[in-house]
Amino acid sequence: MISKSSILDNLKTLFYALIIALIIRSFFLQPFYIPSSSMEPNLLVGDRLFVTKYSYGYSKHSFPFSPNIFNGRIMDSMPKMGDVVVFKTPADNRTDYIKRLIGLPGDVIQFIDGNLYINNNQLLKTSVKGNENIFCGNEKIEVNFFTEKLPNGKVYKAAYRTSYSFKNSDKFLVPENHYFLLGDNRDCSKDSRFLSEVGYVHKDNLVGKAQFLFFSSDYRIGSIFKFWDWKNIIRFERFFKKIN
Repeated sequence: MISKSSILDNLKTLFYALIIALIIRSFFLQPFYIPSSSMEPNLLVGDRLFVTKYSYGYSKHSFPFSPNIFNGRIMDSMPKMGDVVVFKTPADNRTDYIKRLIGLPGDVIQFIDGNLYINNNQLLKTSVKGNENIFCGNEKIEVNFFTEKLPNGKVYKAAYRTSYSFKNSDKFLVPENHYFLLGDNRDCSKDSRFLSEVGYVHKDNLVGKAQFLFFSSDYRIGSIFKFWDWKNIIRFERFFKKIN
């Protein structure tokens, strides 16, 4: 027979475990799941990653359900160009997005003939070989891969559709205390270029910096519950991969 004291001890243990998990999630690490292909080829649908909450300091969005407990950020630290950032979309301050930070406050961003310009300087873009088909939603699209080098020296891989659905733009002037973020899958991403849907992201909306993958599976092939087919479903080569 289970004693009353044993039940109380188990409940206390569960309560303490939940408190510890909440502290870790709010102040240190939070897991996220990649649901879209906007960051291909660097992040794939089905990737699970950890985000460090302390990288940029803390706002109300650092905590579950974004409680309105204080304004602004504490221990504020400016992100760097090229960081892969999780943020709450300005449209609803609730939905989590993950994109690459391209523009800092005061920067001018523009696309001309499919090339990215920052402060009127074209980014160095070098063609690289690789798989020429990646996903856009459930559709496979033909792309060209490039490495881009930001003004601070950060280098990453980006994909541009061969037909360039987003080729030219007006100039985007990043406001004070805001950031400009893009998906690496340039012609398949809702990001800061679309002002009515995402637009410029206020610093208070930053959740954290994406650091490394800890698990990845391809739901298009099958469920992870089909253990007999794990070699095809689970992307073991992506486990504990650092995010560039």
